[in-house]
Amino acid sequence: MHTDDPRLLTLEWRDLLPLSRGDVLRELSLSLPWLTASLLAEHYAQYPHALASSFLFFLTGLRQVHNAYHYALGLPRQATEWLMFVLSIAMLGSMHAVQINHLRHHRHCLDADDVEAMSARLPAWRAVLIGPWFPLRLHHKALQVGSARQRRWIAAELLANLVWIVLVFALLKLRVLEYHVIAMAVGQCLTAFFAVWTVHHDTESGAYPARSIRHPLKARLTYAMFYHVEHHLFPAVPTCHLAILARRLDAVAPEFGVQHVF
Repeated sequence: MHTDDPRLLTLEWRDLLPLSRGDVLRELSLSLPWLTASLLAEHYAQYPHALASSFLFFLTGLRQVHNAYHYALGLPRQATEWLMFVLSIAMLGSMHAVQINHLRHHRHCLDADDVEAMSARLPAWRAVLIGPWFPLRLHHKALQVGSARQRRWIAAELLANLVWIVLVFALLKLRVLEYHVIAMAVGQCLTAFFAVWTVHHDTESGAYPARSIRHPLKARLTYAMFYHVEHHLFPAVPTCHLAILARRLDAVAPEFGVQHVF
């Protein structure tokens, strides 16, 4: 918890940490239907459906890996590391590199040393334009500040990405896989806007420099990924329990949930 507000000291949250076996299975399978749907839609040249499904695969993949960054998936630590490795290939890039910057983002939220939040203070159009630069900055910073163990994971994930890209474009030459790689590259380039700017822009006057969501349908459609104030205040709480946490937060300090994402 990153605030000295005494009201939050009385807020109950530790009961939200445990995940049932069903919770774990749901979290681990969350992105698979959308990956399958995107590949099938591309195979049958249904490109609007393919793009929508790829977007939702990327969103649900972000939810999975975001929980993995905080070891909040109900898995053993080593299994969580390997899940990040698998998602690194499926979504492109090194998820261990992103993890390093994300945990630094929690410690230095919107400070000068917060590389993850580099787009937060920009206008929306500039947050989109710097998109291709964003993952490069994350990887560079992670290699600078990461431990030897973390750098080994990053190197392994980047090597696996290289092998995967060569396999897809030079050897297999399957259109459906080429489409997926390109779609994920676009997703990575839009992360600075969708995953950072949307939840942190124009929050200087608020109770906390992050935004949240309250409409239950909007929360469901976005897989609860926009309960961002709650996540910053209690980062160990799994995403699937953030709606409960938001209700509890509103009961003791409603001003924390006033700034909405949309």
